Amino acid sequence: MKNLFCFIALAFVSTAAFAQQADSTAQPETFEYEWAGEKMTMQKYFIVFLKSGPNRSQTQEEAMKLQQEHLAYLGGLYEEGIINLNGPTDGESDIRGFSVYNVATIEQARKYAENDPMVKAGRLAVEVLPWWLAKGSGVK
Repeated sequence: MKNLFCFIALAFVSTAAFAQQADSTAQPETFEYEWAGEKMTMQKYFIVFLKSGPNRSQTQEEAMKLQQEHLAYLGGLYEEGIINLNGPTDGESDIRGFSVYNVATIEQARKYAENDPMVKAGRLAVEVLPWWLAKGSGVK
């Protein structure tokens, strides 16, 4: 019985380790597409909407410090190539800004977004949706 338990535990740990390794090396989904005679590769990105969070009661000084940390965090993700587009809205709605993440899974995008200091503090909340876009395209 003890050997069976050890085997099951080892199998569980091996499976979890394999899943983590596979997740870290996974590539975003793509498919080939032709539009107006031009062939392109479509890629699944993840758009993260940053919304007003449940805790917006910070002092002005605390909010400014969080804003600096927030911008530094997102800037770092941009520099690493994890975020491709990023910016605020005009503040007229519940959606305060958005980012486009270039990662393989929605779970990865959510994890990065939830590590944002503003989200951790509850000042912002996230909504993550998949978004297909021609790979390499930009705003014109």
